[in-house]
Amino acid sequence: MSTSSHLPAGVRERVVTVGADSDRPVDLHLLEAGDDGPLIVLAHGFPELAWSWRHQLPALAAAGYRVVAPDQRGYGGSSRPESIEDYDITHLTGDLVGLVDTYGEDRATFIGHDWGSMVVWQLALLHPDRVRGVCGMSVPFLPRAPMPPTQLMRAAFGDSFFYILYFQEPGVADAELGSDPARTMRRLMAGLSSPEELSPQDQAALSAGDGRGFVERIPEPGGLPDWLTQDELEHYVSEFSRTGFTGGLNWYRNFDRNWELTEHLTGAKVEVPSFFVGGSADPVLTMSPPETQDAWLTDHRGTVIVDGAGHWVQQEAPEQVNAALLNFLDQLKDEHRKILAIP
Repeated sequence: MSTSSHLPAGVRERVVTVGADSDRPVDLHLLEAGDDGPLIVLAHGFPELAWSWRHQLPALAAAGYRVVAPDQRGYGGSSRPESIEDYDITHLTGDLVGLVDTYGEDRATFIGHDWGSMVVWQLALLHPDRVRGVCGMSVPFLPRAPMPPTQLMRAAFGDSFFYILYFQEPGVADAELGSDPARTMRRLMAGLSSPEELSPQDQAALSAGDGRGFVERIPEPGGLPDWLTQDELEHYVSEFSRTGFTGGLNWYRNFDRNWELTEHLTGAKVEVPSFFVGGSADPVLTMSPPETQDAWLTDHRGTVIVDGAGHWVQQEAPEQVNAALLNFLDQLKDEHRKILAIP
């Protein structure tokens, strides 16, 4: 579906096919900016779109980079395969490698947010020869678990509600999130706060094993935050009203399959240059503190925590995020120029 009426100046859209030589190719709807320079691939999370990078695309292009952001498989204008297994980590990382091939490049720098972070971290392990650098946003690098992830989650949360476990049963969360996409996106974008900002009742409701779903536990916001306009929210609502949420939810249904597929990555560290950006008010960082990743990143170039920003950090604080990203990207570009002996 076209986003042309919403796009910043200089941002274009098109559809490309990746995996054309496989038995199950997919079409990816892309937003792109810049005509030359090092290739940057931006990978969104759940429930987001390429549109989530609207503030980064023109800024990175203006700084001399060629930037592409796909609606990842299952989202927006891209293919939405029916099989749950089509959303495992092999397919998700393969799509991004396929984009690098589409642009005729050997390598790219990959920047991911939320679920997109998990994909680009794994891409750095699975295809390090295709990665010039990797940046995770909101979700730090997590090494391979000692047992299937959902087993760990069930042991940790017991009878309490945990959204990832709730997402596992096909059809259940799909129906709840899809019953009112406007409510879903409004509450997820504007109602998720730092735990310290929630009332004791709201905090208790998030984990109570009372049979309720996911969205109904999130407080209804009093209004939209200043970083999100009604038109921007409506773009999300329009797209998810059209596509539903099953594609994105299927990513969660592959946690254990991904674990099985990556046995060879047990103990593996990220060897390519890495970077991390998060928001100080992001509840995800309470569950997964960024410092826990440091021992697993052998060439870490820094961690930037944006004060006051929450989970949607690249949308909430674009100027700070763009400055941090360009600091990392410019390091890589300068190093590459020295290797090639370019003055």
